[in-house]
This record gives sequence, C-alpha cells and structure tokens, in this order.
Amino acid sequence: MRLATITNWAYGTTVLLTLASATTMLLASGAQEKERAAVAQRYQLDQATSKIAAEVSASNDEARDFVITGEESHLAAYRREAEALRSVENRARHLKDNGASADELSALSEAMRWADSLQDEQVDAIAARQRGDDDRAREILFGAEYQRGLDRVTGNIERFQYRLDQRTDAEVVAATTIARIWKTSSEIVLGLTAFLSLCVLYFIFKRRVLHPVVRLSDVVGRLARQDYAVEAPEYDQIDEIGDMAQAIRIFRENGLERQRLEAERAADQAMRALLSRMTQRMQGCDTMHDLERVVSGFMPEIAPGLSGRLYRLDESRNIMVERCAWLAPTHSRPEFSPMACWALQRGDLHRPRGQLIDIPCDHVDPQGNIDVPSICLPLIAQRVTLGLLYLEPRADLPEPRTDIGETYLRVLAENIGLALGNLRLRDALREMAMADPLTGLANRRQLDMVLEVQLAEADRLGRPISCLMLDVDHFKRFNDQFGHDAGDAVLRALGKILLTITREHGLAFRYGGEEFLLLMPELDAEQACQRAEDIRARVKALRMQHDGRELGPITVSVGMACAPLHCRFDTLVKTADAALLRAKEAGRDRIVVAETRRLGPRAV
Repeated sequence: MRLATITNWAYGTTVLLTLASATTMLLASGAQEKERAAVAQRYQLDQATSKIAAEVSASNDEARDFVITGEESHLAAYRREAEALRSVENRARHLKDNGASADELSALSEAMRWADSLQDEQVDAIAARQRGDDDRAREILFGAEYQRGLDRVTGNIERFQYRLDQRTDAEVVAATTIARIWKTSSEIVLGLTAFLSLCVLYFIFKRRVLHPVVRLSDVVGRLARQDYAVEAPEYDQIDEIGDMAQAIRIFRENGLERQRLEAERAADQAMRALLSRMTQRMQGCDTMHDLERVVSGFMPEIAPGLSGRLYRLDESRNIMVERCAWLAPTHSRPEFSPMACWALQRGDLHRPRGQLIDIPCDHVDPQGNIDVPSICLPLIAQRVTLGLLYLEPRADLPEPRTDIGETYLRVLAENIGLALGNLRLRDALREMAMADPLTGLANRRQLDMVLEVQLAEADRLGRPISCLMLDVDHFKRFNDQFGHDAGDAVLRALGKILLTITREHGLAFRYGGEEFLLLMPELDAEQACQRAEDIRARVKALRMQHDGRELGPITVSVGMACAPLHCRFDTLVKTADAALLRAKEAGRDRIVVAETRRLGPRAV
C-alpha cells in the first residue's frame, strides 16, 4: 500500500474518532444538564412546599395570637399570611408542570386540602373571637381536631418532600451515571484519537522525515568521502526533504563532473608526460634504428587500443617503406606509393571513419573487404614530408579503445616528424662530413670509422676481406693541360664507376687527391682481382671531353691485398698501398697483388 494511501486512511480515522469524541462529550454534557435540571426542579419543589408549611404555620400562629390577645395587629398579620398562603397554594397547584409525579402531587394536594380546612377553622375562630366568644375560638384553634389537622398538613408536606427527594435522587444518580459513562467514553475516544494522532505523526515523521534524513545523511557521508558512486534517493515532495535531496543530487552531479574533469586532467597530464618523455628519447636518437625502438616502445603506452606502423619515405624510389610496427597491424601494406595515402596528399590527418565520413586510403585493405577505421598522420618537418604514422584498431581486442584525441595525435606526429627531420639533417651533416663532395664517395674520416668495424668483424668471423688502392695515372697532366675542372671531371667519373661496382654503399672511399680505396668484405684474392680488373677496364674505356677537347686516355694503377692471406687485418691498407706503389713503378695501368709469404709480387 502506498504511503499516501496509508496517510489518508490515518487522517480519516483520526477525523472519525475526533467526531465520535465530540459526540460523546456532547452526550455527557446533556446528561449533566439533566442532572442539573433534576436538582433545580427539586430545589423549586422544596422551596414551594417549604413555603406552604411556613405560611400554614405563620397563619396558624397569628390566628392563635389574635384569639388569645384580640389585638388587631395579629388579625392584620393573619390576613397577610392567609393571602400569602393562598398565593403559594396557587403556585403549588402548577407543580405538575415542573415535573412532579402523581403520587407526589397527591400528597401535596392532601396537605393543601388540610391547610384549606385549617384556614376555614381559623376563620371561624377569628369570627368567634370577634363576637366575643373567646372559649369557642380557643376550642377551635387549640382543640385536638385542629392539632391533628396541623399534623396532617405537616405529615403530607414531609411525605411529598420525601418522595420528591427519592425521585430526584434517583434521577440525579441516573443522570450522573449516564454522564459518567459518556464522559468516560469521551475520554477513551479522545485518548484513542490522541494515540492514533501520535502514531500518524510518528509514522509520518519516520517515513517522511526520519527515514529520508537517515538515507540522505548516509549519502552525504559517502559523498564527503568522495564516493560519488552512491545514488542520491529520489524525493519528489515539495518540502525541505525534497529540497535537501535535490541539493544532494546537484552536489553529487557536480562532484561527478569535478571527478571526471580531474580524471581527464590527470589523464591529460599523464599523456603529456608520456609524450614529453617520448620526445626527449627521440631527441637523443642518433640513428633511425634508435628512433624505431623509441616509437615502437612508446606507442603501445600512448594508444594501447591502436596498432600501427611507422613509414619513412625512400626518396630514391619515392615509396613509403615500413620501418617498424607495434601490436601487429594487419591492414596497411608494408610499402606503397605516397599517392596511395590521402594524408600524404593533403598534408593533414586523415580519418575515413568518425564524425565526418571520408574516403579510405588505397594502402589500407586493398581488397576493400573491410571498412577499417584507420588513422593516417603525415610526418612533416620544415614543410618536407618525411614519413607516415599509421594507426588502426587492434585485431586481438573485441572492443579496443580508439578515443585518443586528435590533439595528442597531431602533437605525436609533429614530434616524430621533428625527430625524423633531425635525423635527416644529422645524416646530411654526417654525409657532408664523411663524404667527398666532388665524387660523392666516403672520405678519409669515414674510412677510419668503417675500416675498424669491418676488420674487426672479418677477424671475429674468420672471413677474408680484400682492399684495393687505386690511383689515376698521370693525373697532373689533366690539371696542367685542361685545367682543374677537367681533373675534377675525371675524379667524378671514377667515383661513379666505384659507386656502381660496389655491392654495399659506403665501402668506396676517396683516400686523398687522385687516390681511391675500395673495401671488399668476404672476397678472397681471386675475386678481388676480378673486381679490380673490371674497374681498370671500365676506367680505360672512358672517353671524356672538356670544353670541346678530348682529354685522352684515362688509366688507373691498382694495388690489391687480402687479409689474412697477404697480411694481418690491421695492416691491410698499408699492404695494399705498398702494392699500388709497385704498380706505379712497374709502368702504371696495371694491378699488382701484394706479396705473400711464399710468392713475390706478380703483375697481372
């Protein structure tokens, strides 16, 4: 049953009990009124009968005094008393109207009859006295018959009063009993009304005040401990409890919003700290390999619901090439043309799914079977596109979180782009420092770095490594006859031949002036001689012009050494240089192999 129904029933019952209590009180008051009426009637009848007795006695006394004394004053007094007695008797005859019973009225009538008889005798006695018949007058008033009449009057009046007292006492007792019953009933009903009212008040106080206040107090306590998961109770009544509940709900909503903002702020600070730490690590990277390790290590922490790839532009082929991946991406190709990505074409973040529908990139799911919510971020530094950051939802999670903000993604792409730009600039500076600007070959400084590594690796693995020392024959002639530009052209042409003939980049060096060095790891002496002969033949086949003039034949002298066949690993360059010197002394345009322990040098 609803609380409102219970309250309405309680209110109705209280009203009914209140009406019953009022009714019983009215009935008790009526009974008391009857009691008072009976007492008043008794008083009136007592007064009337007492007056008759008094008047009878007074008139008797005056009549006797006149008979005895004969004084007129007694006669006048007698007449007044007789007149008063007649008036009282007239009133007494109307006692029936005041509620006297027939038995009571019979006794009173008998008394009045005897009083009238006595009055007649008194008149006769007074008349006899006036005639001078004193004896007759005394006989009448003092005789035994007259005295019996007085006694009868007195007895009848007393009998009337006795019966009146009995009836009145009975009526008073009955009225008192009824009044007491109704009064008791009224008190009981009033007590029940008060008890029910208290119960209703307690019920309402408990259900409408105490219970809600206890619940709200518990909610306030939990909210004070910042436990915003607690649900504020719903109280729709328009009163202080409802206002309090509404205020608590508003406070909880504000707390939840504040907690959400604090969580977002904490998440933002954590994300910024993570991005800052990643940026610091990327700034310390010296190689692309280091950068790949940083990106693949931090990306799962920054975007745990996204897998992805880092692409770098291969400028020689104009192709995006995958450099690293994390969390097993499956949809984007390892290599693709920059024209296959809308992000690279537009130079901005591209997201085919989300709030704005867009066209998917061609490098994502080329079969077109799956609509992938991919994210492509171009990596740009100094307005030059250097690579691409590709992200997609993880395939191993049923509902991966992909709600990373675009602001973070743009900051991430900008930082990675700057890191790539720094590496590109560092590589360019290193290449400028380690490369010969005229021929494009590595210079002497880079040789010192590469040679140590290559020799140590060959020595560790027990594999051969060969070295060719080359020198342009009669190079001074080109400078003297045709100028230094012609000599530079010859050196550039020789550099191109060495770049195309080496298997690995960075193993052909300009040793100094017109001298060049070629390292050939894992090639033995026979293979190195074949490579040297190829170089010599290509150089000899060159036909160059400068300013419209033929430069003439171009030849090179080559010295070859192989470690550990001809020498120790640490003396490889010196051994090859000595072989080159012998090739020049032997007439140039030839290859001389370093001497072995058993065989002397031989010309090829």
